[in-house]
Amino acid sequence: MCAHVPDVLASLPPFAVAPTPFRFGALAALSGRAAIGGQREVALATYMAARLAHDVLPDQELDPTVRAERALAAKSWLSTVTLPPNVRPVLVRLVEATGAGRDATAAALKAVIAAVSPQLDKAARSELDQLAEVLERR
Repeated sequence: MCAHVPDVLASLPPFAVAPTPFRFGALAALSGRAAIGGQREVALATYMAARLAHDVLPDQELDPTVRAERALAAKSWLSTVTLPPNVRPVLVRLVEATGAGRDATAAALKAVIAAVSPQLDKAARSELDQLAEVLERR
């Protein structure tokens, strides 16, 4: 899920800062490449929702109160973004599900993947599929 620095860069100078992993790099790159509106809006909104869903994972799990606050802010932001009518409701459900736990989040993410897949490239869809798979594991 995270982009990794190639092994060639394994021997960094002692003063170098360690590379920061970037979650959902393909989805972020797609939103950067896409033209303003349409696909870009969908990619950005999906990226934001995927970041919230990622924070439900056990190794990332945030306090439920923090997740609820973030979900509320994300829903507010989603209301300002121009999205296709079939995309907004599934993204809102995913954002809301992040407060309910892994099972609800995994199911909501599957619905998001189905709704946004036509507007995503293969790499971005793969990142979302991997996240859904990890969320479904016990």
